[in-house]
Amino acid sequence: MNLDLAWRLARLHQLIRRAWGSLALRGWKGTLQRVAESLRPQRDDSSAAAWPAAPDAWQPGDAGRRRRILAVDAMVPNPARDSGSLRLCMLLQILHQDGWHVDLLADDGHATAADAAQLSAYGIHLHRSGVMPWLRQHGQTLDAVLLCRLSVAAQYLSPSKRLAPRAMRIFDTVDLHFLREKRAAEISGSRRMQQQSAASRRQELALIGESDISFVVSPVELELLRQELPHSRVELVSNIHEIHGRSTPFAGRRDLLFVGGFGHPPNEDAMRWFVAEILPLLRARDASLCLHIAGDIAPAAQRSLSQPGVEIHGRVDDLSALMNQCKVSVAPLRFGAGVKGKVNMAMSYGLPVVVTPIAAEGMHLVDGEDALIADSAAAFAAAIWRVYHDEALWLRLSDNGLSSVKRHFSPELARAALHRALPAAAATEPHAP
Repeated sequence: MNLDLAWRLARLHQLIRRAWGSLALRGWKGTLQRVAESLRPQRDDSSAAAWPAAPDAWQPGDAGRRRRILAVDAMVPNPARDSGSLRLCMLLQILHQDGWHVDLLADDGHATAADAAQLSAYGIHLHRSGVMPWLRQHGQTLDAVLLCRLSVAAQYLSPSKRLAPRAMRIFDTVDLHFLREKRAAEISGSRRMQQQSAASRRQELALIGESDISFVVSPVELELLRQELPHSRVELVSNIHEIHGRSTPFAGRRDLLFVGGFGHPPNEDAMRWFVAEILPLLRARDASLCLHIAGDIAPAAQRSLSQPGVEIHGRVDDLSALMNQCKVSVAPLRFGAGVKGKVNMAMSYGLPVVVTPIAAEGMHLVDGEDALIADSAAAFAAAIWRVYHDEALWLRLSDNGLSSVKRHFSPELARAALHRALPAAAATEPHAP
C-alpha cells in the first residue's frame, strides 16, 4: 500500500478511536464540548520572523560526530500543563546533555515561537513541519525515533521504518492506555469503554511487539508487559522530578490542593467524586476548608464544580506558591494507569499526600509512612482530617515523601535508564546527510 495512504488510514483510525473513547467516558454532550474547545482559535506567533533560530541546528557534517533523535508527541509538551509534558522535557534534556541532537514535532501541528523558545531551554529543537514531510526530508539522518503515546506510535511506527531505516524505534507508552481504559470501564460499567479497552490492548501490545524498545513509567506496567510480551524489550523510564524542598512550616499552611487538567479523564472523574462525596464530609467539620484546583479546565466544567469551598485556578505556570501554602495534596483517582506526576510533584515540595490505591500504584508508597492511602469517600476524608491536624504525622509524611522522590524519580535514575536503552551519543559510523 502507498505509504501516505497507509498513514492517512492509520490517522483516521486513531481519530475514530479517540472519539469512541470520549463518547464512552463523556457522552455526546461532553464530547461535543471537547470538540468545540479544540476548535477555538489559538494565538499564533509562529511567523518566520518570530520563530527563534536554533543555536546548534543540525548540519550535514554532524552525522559523524553526534547522534540525532526525533521525538513526536500528540501536542507540544508544556511542563506547566501536565506531568507527561514535564517528564518528556526532562527526558529530552538529559539526552541533549549526553550529546544527542534532539528534534521535536507535534502531531496536532500547533507550534508557536513561544513554544520553541521555552523548549530551547531544554536543548530541544521544535519544528513546525508535519511529521511525514519532516521524516521524508531528514529520516536518513536519524539514529532514533521516539514516538510518545499510542495515538502517535500507531501512525508513525510503520512509516519510520521506511523513512528512517537506520533509526532505533522507541515507543514511549506514557501510560498503558488499555489498562487505564479497562479501569474506567470497571468504574463506569460502560460496555462501550470495555470494547475500547479491548481494541486498545490489541493495538498497544502489537506496537510494543513491533518496536525496538518501549518505555513504561510504572513497575506495575513493566511486570505486566514482561508477562504479556516476554520477548519484547521494555525499559522503565519513570517520572523525573527535581527536589524543591519544604519552605513553609505546618502552622503556616491551610487548605487542600489538587493538580491536574481535565483533558485527562481520570482527573475530571476524581474531582467530581471529591467535590460531591468527600469535600462535604470535611466542610461539615470545618466550613472554612477550601479545595484549590490547578489545571486546564473548560469553562463548562468550572461552572459545574463552582461552589463554596472550591477555588479553581486554571493552569498555573509556577505551582510553588500553592505547594507552599496548602497543607495537604489530594489524588482521589478512581481509575488510571502509569505513575502520577501530581503525587510526585507534591512530594518533591514536602507536601503530604492523601491518595487512592490507584493513585498510589507504582509510586513506592507505604501507607502511614510516605502517604496516606484510602479507597472510600469516608476513609479518604478521615485520612485528610488526620494529617491536617496531626503535626507529627504531617512532618513524617513530608520528610519521607522528599526522600522517596529522590530515591525513585530523580534525573540520575532516568539517565541510567536511558543509557541502558539507547546507544552512546557519539556516532560510530557517519550517516548520509
